[in-house]
Amino acid sequence: MDGSVSKPRLREQVRAVMRLHHYSIRTEKAYWYWIRYFIRFHKLRHPAEMGAVEVNAFLSWLAVEREVAAATQNLALNALVFLYARVLQQPLGEVGEVVRAKRARRIPVVLTHVEATQIIDLLAQPYQLLAALMYGAGLRVVEAARLRIKDVDFDRQVITVHDGKGAKDRTTLLPASLIKPLLERRQRMFEAWKQKDSFYQAPVSLPFALRRKYPAAAMSFEWQWLFPSSGLCADEDGSIVRHHVHVSSIQKAVRQAVRRSGVNKSAGCHTFRHSFATELLRRGSDIRTVQTLLGHADVRTTQIYTHVLGQAFAGVQSPLG
Repeated sequence: MDGSVSKPRLREQVRAVMRLHHYSIRTEKAYWYWIRYFIRFHKLRHPAEMGAVEVNAFLSWLAVEREVAAATQNLALNALVFLYARVLQQPLGEVGEVVRAKRARRIPVVLTHVEATQIIDLLAQPYQLLAALMYGAGLRVVEAARLRIKDVDFDRQVITVHDGKGAKDRTTLLPASLIKPLLERRQRMFEAWKQKDSFYQAPVSLPFALRRKYPAAAMSFEWQWLFPSSGLCADEDGSIVRHHVHVSSIQKAVRQAVRRSGVNKSAGCHTFRHSFATELLRRGSDIRTVQTLLGHADVRTTQIYTHVLGQAFAGVQSPLG
């Protein structure tokens, strides 16, 4: 995109307002993507010169021509509603009758316990431990990557997920089988940090408000990433920091392990989370408990896993037995 579209002034306004309202960096990037896409669709017109009619046309085009998923169309709508209401101070009001993308109802791919452990065993560290956390604790890949030292409570066998999907915090269980390898990892990290190893001389990235309030936290041990990146990067304000391991590297490692395993399923990182839910239900866990562990706002989202197990048929059997 050329400079006339990526207007620094508008992007800076979007960024400033999103930071003010404590939106995550992932949401900030996603919203800017759709705002920019909207501008390009309307031949580089500034959003202040447009309104509900143009938003309607864009969203309908996404559904009809681009055939995007319903969730994608909703994300684009949310980004534009935010832009007009919060940034431009020109609320859209009624957008009109938008052609809605079809919401597909698909049953997720799941792995058996044997298949999941088979794939995990093929992974090298730290990816093996990351995959084990996704399967054993039901973490999303980004949640596993973002874990900090302080987030794992070994005494209570609890993992705390901060700023998960929907900007929500939750707790989930820490598998007993992972306590030893995680403790060993933490101890190795602590020894290196205590000895002021060069790896720990760079500050870790922190949430914006925390960085301003507690600047020393970036060098403290409890705020270290449990799975740090090997290299340094520039933070949003230009400071050099260490971030967590990149999500794409985890996804790549898992895809390769799936291929090597011979498991003939279209599996990826999120499949471990699906498998966590179905395995708990198969073993008799209450669906409300599984909902809480997964962080689902609505139990209907969790109920999709009953279809995977065939529990949605109220005990009805086939005539063939």
